[in-house]
Amino acid sequence: MDNFDAYVGLDVHKDTIAVAFAEGERSGEVCSLGSIPNETTAINRMVKKLAVRFEAISFAYEAGPCGYGLHRHLIGLGHVCDVVAPSRTPVQPGKRRMKNDTIDALNLARLHRAGELTYIWTPDATHEAMQDLVKARRISSHQVRKARQRISCFLLKHGRRYERKKWGHRHRVWLADLQFGHVATQFALQSYLNEEEQAVDRRAQIDGQIENLMSDWVLAPIVRELTA
Repeated sequence: MDNFDAYVGLDVHKDTIAVAFAEGERSGEVCSLGSIPNETTAINRMVKKLAVRFEAISFAYEAGPCGYGLHRHLIGLGHVCDVVAPSRTPVQPGKRRMKNDTIDALNLARLHRAGELTYIWTPDATHEAMQDLVKARRISSHQVRKARQRISCFLLKHGRRYERKKWGHRHRVWLADLQFGHVATQFALQSYLNEEEQAVDRRAQIDGQIENLMSDWVLAPIVRELTA
């Protein structure tokens, strides 16, 4: 592990970041710098303040919903930054972990200095954007399944059965031709059909975007192999 003059732990939240540092020596000071706003100006001011005191600085924070923007920003400022796997952060045996921003930042700084943290691979901006798109595709596929499940339950309730392969052209023609005795029931079915059609269209649009953007993605060869 590289030697640094300071190891900085960051407990990152939507609005604030709790900051603590551990001096490079094993017996060095471990100190909290309090909390700062989670915004670029405040982060730059904090980094500049630390850089006045320490030459080589290594930052660490736990992966979470705030993403990897802070990681890329600190790297861009010329410092080392690692993102920690939260589930692998050591907890002292027999001691219940207290949720406190300052304590969490101090523990991160101390464990980062000791080399006891497990770090994750951090994606670049393109990879993270493709992750977002693939996640949107997964959600849209789930919405398609749920919409079709609602239609199947609706038809079962009303005793309408289709014995052939479902969701092909013939099945859709059969669904479009269904007639019910009450206008409310007919409207309910059409609402479910519209929902399913919109979900399918949404998934198709995302599939098209993934295909168009694939060439700029470092994992494109692997994805193409998996979809062959």
